[in-house]
Amino acid sequence: MSETRNEASMTGEGVHDPKPFTTIQPVQLSLDDKFQFRCHKGIACFNKCCENIDIMLAPYDLLRLKRRFGLTSREFIDQYTRDYQMDSHGMPGLKLRTKPDSSACIFLTPEGCSVYPDRPTACRYYALGLLHMHKAGSSSDEDSYFVVKEDHCLGHQEPQVQTVREYRKEQGLELYDEENREWRRIVLKKRSAGPAIGKPSPRSFELFFLASYDIEGFRNFAASPGFGELFEIDPELKQELMTDDVKLMHFAFRFLKQVLFGEATIPVKQEAAEKRREHYQQKLEAIEREAAERRTQEQDRLYDSLKEDS
Repeated sequence: MSETRNEASMTGEGVHDPKPFTTIQPVQLSLDDKFQFRCHKGIACFNKCCENIDIMLAPYDLLRLKRRFGLTSREFIDQYTRDYQMDSHGMPGLKLRTKPDSSACIFLTPEGCSVYPDRPTACRYYALGLLHMHKAGSSSDEDSYFVVKEDHCLGHQEPQVQTVREYRKEQGLELYDEENREWRRIVLKKRSAGPAIGKPSPRSFELFFLASYDIEGFRNFAASPGFGELFEIDPELKQELMTDDVKLMHFAFRFLKQVLFGEATIPVKQEAAEKRREHYQQKLEAIEREAAERRTQEQDRLYDSLKEDS
């Protein structure tokens, strides 16, 4: 699987690396359009696509894989992923790690993919590309599909023909796309609204990474006294969030919308919010006082030095 495979599979403004799509066929497909392709163990190019990878991970991808290995998110991240920047502002993302001194997928074996039932979204889409976009003036997102043809791939010569809809169902993509959809929208909105919202703060990036990839870390964050003091969360929902990773993941996406775009996705306790605003204002005033004191001290030193020189 070449770099183009990952870009085509996870593309859409804000979700792909800025590299040319040299292998994508320039025809947009809808769900009911047909294309010719089949991959199977008996094909001569079997495993070739996994020997040169660049696979971006979405939150649900990581959730499935870390569960498979019985690891925490952090343990899986440390062992099987590498960091990368999703945009020019440095929005943090994760990609699958490759084997040492190789571009082959870390999960590739002679028999094929060792994590096949839990393989990432990008792997499931091949040899289709997904373009997730939001058109100006539209209130909804739009998905388009493309056929990706790489020189090594013989699957396009197989006689099997199916619709995009049938292929997505066969590859288990309906679930993966649904679970990752809100996160993709967040990434897309951040990218398309970049000039308007400016560069996020380092703290925003930390929260984005926590909410996107570290489900245990976000659970501890959501269970903290400060979080409970600020947000109004139904006790029954809170109990579910403490035990259900998928529900917590979707709650984390709601939190990201609030942090990055100011959307009122989680009710805020008014009294706590007012206290935080007062505390923030006090901090600003303290910073201004300290700055004024420093300016006064600098002026005094300058005056003293002038007196000594006279």
